[in-house]
Amino acid sequence: MGTGVQVLAVVIGVILVTVWAMELFFYRHRRLYFMFLIKPDDYDAVRLWRISIAYFNLTTAAALFIGAYLLETNHPDAGQALILFTACQHVFLAVVMLVTQPKLWLNSVMEAVPNLVLLVVAATT
Repeated sequence: MGTGVQVLAVVIGVILVTVWAMELFFYRHRRLYFMFLIKPDDYDAVRLWRISIAYFNLTTAAALFIGAYLLETNHPDAGQALILFTACQHVFLAVVMLVTQPKLWLNSVMEAVPNLVLLVVAATT
């Protein structure tokens, strides 16, 4: 696995940390309605979902950061496994999101594309 995969893993990790912050702290912001589709009357009802998904994204980012680090240690196979599993997982989850909530198609694209790019780069290096 080359440097390109490491860079993409870190970039996707940073994106996930940003999404974590938006889901946890800024979900009520009007400009982010298109991402979350949470109506003010539903804020309390989706609290558990919002917090769970936010921390899922944070721990997934941690897996990508750790995987990128492990590629440069005596454990590159573990790093590769973390990165590839996480990328595959997010592509799968993007498809699930698209099928179950088509209105979130843009979220599905934003989740799938960087991970698909990572998987293509990993397969070709």
